[in-house]
Amino acid sequence: MTNRLPSIEIETAPNPQAAVIWMHGLGADGNDFAGVVPQLRLQNCPAIRFIFPHAPSMPVTVNGGYVMPAWYDIFGSNLVAQQDAKGIKNSEQAIADLIAHEIERGIPSQKIVLAGFSQGCAMALHTGLRYPQTLAGIIAMSGYLPLANTVSTERGPANSKTPIWMAHGIFDPVVIIDRGIDSRDALIQLNYSVEWKTYPMEHSVHPQELVDLSQFLTQVLQD
Repeated sequence: MTNRLPSIEIETAPNPQAAVIWMHGLGADGNDFAGVVPQLRLQNCPAIRFIFPHAPSMPVTVNGGYVMPAWYDIFGSNLVAQQDAKGIKNSEQAIADLIAHEIERGIPSQKIVLAGFSQGCAMALHTGLRYPQTLAGIIAMSGYLPLANTVSTERGPANSKTPIWMAHGIFDPVVIIDRGIDSRDALIQLNYSVEWKTYPMEHSVHPQELVDLSQFLTQVLQD
């Protein structure tokens, strides 16, 4: 697909049998988490292709209209009072195209994990719950569930049992932990399988978080 998002790709070994599509946060790009791959120590997993896409650049209202990489516009620090449904759905389609590309390359959807941090977390949850084919798992770091009021009607049955791993910093000033807790509770209410972790950090990544994340990936991607 000519319009597929540009991405950084890292393979843990030749001939990958699984894929992790990992979305960055607002104002970052695919390089933001590429350096994490060696730290995950995934020797017990099958070969994995990590895809770190770059979001398109757009004006972001909460930042005074400054143009930066973003999956969708953010109107205020509350995050959920007013949401950019059109932008979220555009990015959902772009991420679905990345999944389709991996399937075309021979990796079944059941071996594909969607991951994201902050705004990328929101996109991983939004896309994964609606995706029409079963995924291996969803990783949701320091973010929230966007458009939560439409999940019950828009979600697909294919991922009703897909494991979701959520992590949040208890001192996060950007996406306050209550956003994560509310999202976790909404997912549990819809009978999703959610593993919830908190860490003594702000809006960042904790070393123990990477250990726990590695265990989750090993669990959902092992044959």
